[in-house]
Amino acid sequence: MSIAFASDFPQLERAALDALERACEWHSRVVFASSFGAEDMVVLDLIALARLPIATFTLDTGRLPQETHDLIDTVRRRYALPIEVIVPNAADVEAFVRAHGPNAFYDGKDLRVECCRIRKAAPLARALAGAGAWVTGLRREQSVTRAEVEVDERDALHGLAKINPLAHWSGDDVWRYLRAHDVPVNALHARGYPSVGCAPCTRAVAPGDDPRSGRWWWESAESRECGLHRRPIAVKVAARAEVTP
Repeated sequence: MSIAFASDFPQLERAALDALERACEWHSRVVFASSFGAEDMVVLDLIALARLPIATFTLDTGRLPQETHDLIDTVRRRYALPIEVIVPNAADVEAFVRAHGPNAFYDGKDLRVECCRIRKAAPLARALAGAGAWVTGLRREQSVTRAEVEVDERDALHGLAKINPLAHWSGDDVWRYLRAHDVPVNALHARGYPSVGCAPCTRAVAPGDDPRSGRWWWESAESRECGLHRRPIAVKVAARAEVTP
């Protein structure tokens, strides 16, 4: 399919689309895990423009800000794409809250990681079951924990390929694309939130600060991951022979 690319950086867009098309060619079922952040909106727009057979899902942790829910509704109307919403196991959430309180993640890294496991990592594992590859909006520039992300990786934890088509994009590249294609974004971005997760674990950052410094800000930068993308769990896919059919 012929797609009108932004004239100032068509190679980046073409490379990202190539990665998505390659995933569809090599794998029988490809899914896109979207948090509806800026990067994920670029990926979703490319999927929609090219009409790629990639199913989109999102993890509703039960603590998302209203602005994220509003964007999901906007996306459904604009792109006419089904968005599967995956929720955590209610009994697990109830047990955690009963034992530790609703905001226990502030009381230590172990409790924060357990909350993320229940609300995000466990639902993700269910969503990925039976998939041959999953697509993300990860970029190397986002944080020190993502500095070695590659476009084509192998997720050893879930046993499938992991495709990061924007791995080598800069933040400026992302926003140039969003503006060029008039892509809807989370309203919180305009209020100083470059990265948006659960409401109690996300805050605005000062201009020029690390884009993910507003996520789990009470922890060190080296540990600010929810468990969905903790490394090392993936190795680069070097050849087609290594990719799950």
